[in-house]
Amino acid sequence: MRRLLSVLAACLLIVVVAAPAAATSRDRHAVHYYLSLGDSLAAGVQPIGDPAAQSRTSQGYADQLYAMARSRYSKLRHVKLGCPGETTASMIDGGICAYPHGSQLDEAMAFLHAHRRFVSFVTIDIGWNDFPCRTGLECIPPGVTTVGQNLPTILAALREAAGPKVPIVGMNLYDPFLAYWLPNPYADPPRPAQPELALLSVQAIGGINDFVEGIYAGFGIPVADVEGAFSTSDFATLVTLPTIGEVPLNVARICTWTWTCAPPPLGPDEHANADGYHAMALAFAAVLWP
Repeated sequence: MRRLLSVLAACLLIVVVAAPAAATSRDRHAVHYYLSLGDSLAAGVQPIGDPAAQSRTSQGYADQLYAMARSRYSKLRHVKLGCPGETTASMIDGGICAYPHGSQLDEAMAFLHAHRRFVSFVTIDIGWNDFPCRTGLECIPPGVTTVGQNLPTILAALREAAGPKVPIVGMNLYDPFLAYWLPNPYADPPRPAQPELALLSVQAIGGINDFVEGIYAGFGIPVADVEGAFSTSDFATLVTLPTIGEVPLNVARICTWTWTCAPPPLGPDEHANADGYHAMALAFAAVLWP
């Protein structure tokens, strides 16, 4: 009897130990998901996009990051929920883009609760549209206040729905106002170069990014350094910009990686182009797969 009990105990131990390994093997061969959330940048908006689709393209940072991730996750699928014009408030309450479960946050939470075990990672950018204007320092305090109120709610909900093991990565911002370093002959009336505003804008964007990164850090969520990828604070390195001449590196990158310096009818537009979105995707990849 003692020998029989020993054999049964050994068999039970094998079953208990082997069961998690079998489940892990099944998970490895299942379809997994990349969930991208946010505003027009997450949606890949460009002025060359289809107006009927709110100028969405398939060249955004989320699309390009998905292409990079496919080499690591063979059965990965992209669930792309980004909404052009989304604010932190509309992400919570809805009202801009339509989702089956209500708001973008509701949709994301429903998906995460249903697929948590098979979600490989989540990316999010949100907050840029919370600033009520783009013309002066008076626009910053109300935007910071709104982001400070709503972003923690969003991140807490996502972390609860995703669980502690699913990687979530946020993003800081590049500075489209660096274009003020150059004259704008397409403005009405034409605008002269205003380098002092470009310098001021970098300080403002840096402060906003520090604030947002602090909120993400409070939830243990790392941030893709898009500000750094665009060399936003580098006025010292000089490069040649075609048709313009020698300019600081940060100005060159904002002009070549976004539509900010483009002439009408495509510009000026603050959204990144395919090259800019690629730089953003690489910034996310550096966090996800260092």
